[in-house]
Amino acid sequence: MKKFLLTIVVTCCIVVVSNAQQRPVIYQMMVRLFGNKNTTNAYYGSLEQNGVGKFNDVSDIALDSLKTLGLSHIWYTGVIAHATMTDYSTFGIAPDDPDVVKGRAGSPYAIRDYYDVDADLAVDVNSRMKEFEQLVSRTHAHNLKVIIDFVPNHVARTYHSNVKPNGVVDFGTKDDTIKSFSNQNDFYYLPHTSFIVPNGVDAGGEHFHSPLKDGKFAEAPAKATGNNVFKPNPSIDDWYETIKLNYGLDIQNNDSKHFSPVPSVWNKMLNILLYWSAKGVDGFRCDMAEMVPVEFWNWAIAKVKQQYPDIIFIAEAYNPKVYKTYIEDGKFDYLYDKVGMYDAVKKLIRNESDGNVQAIDSIEKSFSARRLIRFLENHDEERIASKQFADNPKLAIPGMVVMATLSKNPVMIYFAQEVGEKGQGKEGFGGEDGRSSLFDYWGVPAHQAWMDNGKFDGSSLTVEQKELRTFYLKLLRSVNNNDALRKGDYIPLPIKGLSSKQKIYARATIGHLTIIAINFDRDMPLSKYIYLPKEWIKKYKLPKRLKLKSVLGSETIENFNITKPLPINVPPSGAVVWDAQ
Repeated sequence: MKKFLLTIVVTCCIVVVSNAQQRPVIYQMMVRLFGNKNTTNAYYGSLEQNGVGKFNDVSDIALDSLKTLGLSHIWYTGVIAHATMTDYSTFGIAPDDPDVVKGRAGSPYAIRDYYDVDADLAVDVNSRMKEFEQLVSRTHAHNLKVIIDFVPNHVARTYHSNVKPNGVVDFGTKDDTIKSFSNQNDFYYLPHTSFIVPNGVDAGGEHFHSPLKDGKFAEAPAKATGNNVFKPNPSIDDWYETIKLNYGLDIQNNDSKHFSPVPSVWNKMLNILLYWSAKGVDGFRCDMAEMVPVEFWNWAIAKVKQQYPDIIFIAEAYNPKVYKTYIEDGKFDYLYDKVGMYDAVKKLIRNESDGNVQAIDSIEKSFSARRLIRFLENHDEERIASKQFADNPKLAIPGMVVMATLSKNPVMIYFAQEVGEKGQGKEGFGGEDGRSSLFDYWGVPAHQAWMDNGKFDGSSLTVEQKELRTFYLKLLRSVNNNDALRKGDYIPLPIKGLSSKQKIYARATIGHLTIIAINFDRDMPLSKYIYLPKEWIKKYKLPKRLKLKSVLGSETIENFNITKPLPINVPPSGAVVWDAQ
C-alpha cells in the first residue's frame, strides 16, 4: 500500500484582505443533497423515501464550518423552481408531466418558474421564498457571498410561472406559432408537427405511477429542444425535457442575427436577472452561456451592473476559441476552465499515458488565468474518489495544489469533495456514473458523516477523511492568507531531471516568495536541490536570510540562507509548498 503525504503549504500570518482584493474561493453545493440526513438511498426513491435537503439545513452552524475553508462565495445550485415528479398541486403548483422530467426530483436546469424557488427546498412550501431570502441573509451574515444558477438557454417544457410579478408575461404567451422563427417569438417552432416523447423514457421508474405518465406530452406545434435539436422527436440523449429560447438568432438559417428591435427574450431575461439581484444575490453562474449570443450578454450584464456594480457573472463555456469574446465582448467576470486545466490535470491524476505537466504551462500562457475558475469537481464531473475518476481522493492532492497555487485565478470545490465522496450508487435517472445525481433524491454518505445530523462537526468522519478535509481547509485558506499566492507573479522554474509528471514553480511578490513542487508520479519521489536565481532575489527584494514555514505541516526552517540550495522532497502523488519571508 502506497503512502500519500499531505501537501505542505507554507505561509506566514493570517492577512486581512478586502473583498475587492480577494481571489474568489467558491464552494458549490447542491442544496437538495447538502442538507439531506436520510440514508435510505432507494433506487428511484421518492422525496418521502430518500429525503431532501432544505434551505434551513444550511444553518449558522453549517456556515460557520464552511467558513473555516477560507471561502468567499457559496454557489447554491438548484434554487430556482424546476420541473419535478413530486406533486405540489395542493400548494397551487400544477404538476409536471413525468414524461418530460428527468428523475423523480428533476433537473435543476429545466426551469419551470423563473420567479419562484424550488418547493422541495422549503420546510413550509407556502413560505418558500421567505426561507430562501433568510438563507441569503444568513450567508451574508457570515461574510460570504451568494451565487445562484441562471439558466438562459432553455426552460422546462412545462414552463409556467405562478408567482410572477405584475406585468410579467410568460414565455411564449404572445408568440406567433405559425412562424418557425421571429425575433419577437420566445421559442423556435416546428409548424405542423407535434412533440414526440423519446423512446426509452422511464418517467420515474417502474414503481412510479401518475395519471400523466402515458408516454405522451401535448405540444403542438412542437418546439425546438434545448440543445439545438430542431425536430419534433428528440432522442433520449438530447435535452428533451427542455425548450430552446430564442435570442434573435435564426439557427436554421446560418445563425443569422436579428437583434433589432430587441428580441422579446432579452427583456424577459433582464427582468429575471434584476429580480434575483434585488433579493441580494451576489453572482450568477450562467449555464451554457456560449449557447446564447454574446451580444445579449454585452447588453444585459451592463444593465444589471448599472444597478448592482459588484455582482459577478460566471460563464459555463467549453470552447476555448470563444473565451476571449465572452470576456471582452460579453463582459463576463469569469469563465470555467474545464477544457484546459481541468482536462490536463485529470489526465495526470489518472496516470494516463499522455498526461504531461508541460500542458500546465501551455494552458497558463494561453489566456488570462485570473479570469478562469479552476476546479477538479462540480455537479457535471465525476467525483475524484469515484472508480470512474481516480478511486482515491488523495491522488488528487498535487492537482488540487496546482488549481489553488498556479496563478491568481478563482478556485472552486464541490460539496463533499473535501471529505472524499465517491458518488457511488445507482440513484435512478442519474445511474451509476461516479457523480452525485442532479436528478434524484439521494443522500451523500461522506458528506452526511461530516454533517453529523446537523452538528457539522465531522465527528463521524474516518481518520482519512478528517486528514483530507484538513488538507483542503489549509490549502484553500492559504489562497488569500498568502500574498504571494493571492497576487504574486507566476514563475516557472526549469529543473533538469524532472519527469513529465513532476513540476517545480514559484509565486512571488515584493518580499514574499512561495515555492511549489508537485509530483503526479505514483511510484517515483521527487528529490532535488534548487537554488533561487539571483534575479529573483533582486527583483522581489528578498532578504539574505528567510524563514520557511509550513501551513499544512508543522515544518519550519529558521534563518535559511537564500544563497544555499533548498532541498525539495516530494513523495509519490504528493506536493510540497514552501513559503519564504
